[in-house]
Amino acid sequence: MSKRERTFAALRGDEVDRVPVSAWWHDFPREWSPEGLAEATLEAYRRYDWDFVKVNPRACYYGEDWGAHYQRSDQPQQQPKLVEPGVSSPEDLRRVRPLDVAEGAYGEQLAALSIIAGELAAEAPFLQTVFSPLAAMSRITGSTKYVQKLMREAPDDLLAALEAVAETLAGYSAACLQRGASGIFFATVEWGSRDNISADDYDRFARPFDLEVLGAAQGAPFNVFHVCRDNNHLQSLLDYPVHAFQWASRSPSNPSLSDIVSKTDKALMGGVNQQATILKGSPADVAAEAGDAIREVGGRRFLLAPECSIDPPTPEANLRAMVEAARG
Repeated sequence: MSKRERTFAALRGDEVDRVPVSAWWHDFPREWSPEGLAEATLEAYRRYDWDFVKVNPRACYYGEDWGAHYQRSDQPQQQPKLVEPGVSSPEDLRRVRPLDVAEGAYGEQLAALSIIAGELAAEAPFLQTVFSPLAAMSRITGSTKYVQKLMREAPDDLLAALEAVAETLAGYSAACLQRGASGIFFATVEWGSRDNISADDYDRFARPFDLEVLGAAQGAPFNVFHVCRDNNHLQSLLDYPVHAFQWASRSPSNPSLSDIVSKTDKALMGGVNQQATILKGSPADVAAEAGDAIREVGGRRFLLAPECSIDPPTPEANLRAMVEAARG
C-alpha cells in the first residue's frame, strides 16, 4: 500500500498491510520562518519515512497577530518566552477582532504549508496544527490562570473575543486545506484537562468555538482531535466531528485505548508515552509499548505515534524502534 492508501484505510477501519506511523517535535530555531519550518518538517519526514506528517509550528504564533510579543530563544531546546501579552485586562478583550489569515504569523504558516505540499507532491498526507480558540486565548494573554480569571470576572467579553478567534481559526483551517493539507490537528492543549476547566465551563467557553473551527474543516479527509493532558475530558467529547482521536492513553488518570475503542467508530492515534518511554526508555521499551498498543486495538483503525509532541532530544534509536514496531 502507498502511504496515502495505508493512512486513509486506517482512518476508515479497513484492513491495512501495517499500521501507519509518525511522530513530531519542535525545532525551535527553524520554526520562525516558513522556509525553516518546512525544511525541519520535511527533513524529519525523510529521515524516518513517516506515513503521514503532522506540522509542528511554534505555539506562540496563535497569539502574535493579536498583539502578544514573544522572544525567540537562542537555545535550540528552549521555547519562546512571553515579553508582552496581547490581552492584559478585560477591556483589552474588546480589541480582539477577526484577522486576515493571509497576513502576519498565520500567513507565514500558510506559506510553509505551500512549500511542504509542493515537496511532498501528495506522497503522504499532512496535517496542520490548529489550537482550539480557548488555547489560542491562553497564548494571547500568556496565562491559563488569567483566562480562568476572565471566565469568572468578564465572561461576556471573553465569549465575544473567543468568537472572533474562532472565526479567524475557522477561516485559517479552510485556508490550510486550500494549501494542500489533508486536515487539521485540532489541539485543546491545557484546556483538555479537568484540572484546568470544569465540564460546564468547557461546554460554555470551548465546545461551541471548537465546533465552529472543526466545521470549517469538515470536508477534509483527515481531521484529528488531540485532547491533551492528564485527567482529560475525552469521554465527553467523542461526538466531535473528526476522523481520529489522540490523547495520553498511558496516563492512569485517562481512559486507555481499550476503554475508547469500543465507544467510537473513529480511528485512534498514539500508543507510545512521549516522556517516560520514547524520551527516557530503551528501544526495547518503545517497541514493547508500541506492540502492546497495536494489539490492544486489534491492529485496525489505529495510527501509531507518541501521545503528544516529543522532546527534541528524543533518541533517534527510540524513534526508529517505534517505526520498526509499526512495520513489524
